[in-house]
Formats: sequence, structure tokens, C-alpha cells
Amino acid sequence: MTRREFRFRIYSGDQIAMGPGKASLMEAIARTGSISAAARVMKMSYRRAWNLVEVMNQSFQKPLVETLTGGSGGGGAKLTDFGADLLAQYRAMEIKAQQAIAADMRAIERLRAKMD
Repeated sequence: MTRREFRFRIYSGDQIAMGPGKASLMEAIARTGSISAAARVMKMSYRRAWNLVEVMNQSFQKPLVETLTGGSGGGGAKLTDFGADLLAQYRAMEIKAQQAIAADMRAIERLRAKMD
């Protein structure tokens, strides 16, 4: 099976403010309620996940992810309303972009060397 895919990123200066990996990390945080659990799900270090969250939070007008203070059950993390809205908008943009370039991707696919 051939993998055809177009992936885009939104930059803030020279840093990626939002891209496919960061969107997946946000989804994992929303599912798990934790940056560390999301990191484990995504097979990345906690430090890497934390750094990605920091870049996202600093790249937009409002934070996308907020951390919760620990207690007897520990802390956690969740998407802010702003973050959830931005994530939904990013995923919608991905779909629109895929649809807009589908014919071009098929044309390029016909020109590729067969690697299978």
C-alpha cells in the first residue's frame, strides 16, 4: 500500500507552533489527562513532551495546555478551551488541505518510482 500524505506546519518565528506531532500530543493529553502519560503513549520522553507543550503555549495568544497542581492523586494536564478550539481548527485545516490537493497528489503518485 502506498502512503500518500501532505502534512503542514504552522510556524512562529523559526519554531513549529503547531504541526501533526503537536496535534497528536494534544489529543493524547486530552485522552490521558497527563503530559507524562501522553508522552508514554507517544513513545517520547516526558522532557520532550513538556518542551513541545511549552513551545505551543508560547506560540499563541493564550495557552493551549494547562497543568494542574498535584495533590494526593498527583497533578495532571488538560487542554484549555482555546487549545481545544485551535486543535479542532487545525484538524479541519488538514482535511481541507488534503481535499484541495488530492488530484495533484494522485498525479504526483503516478510519476513516482515504484518502491514496493
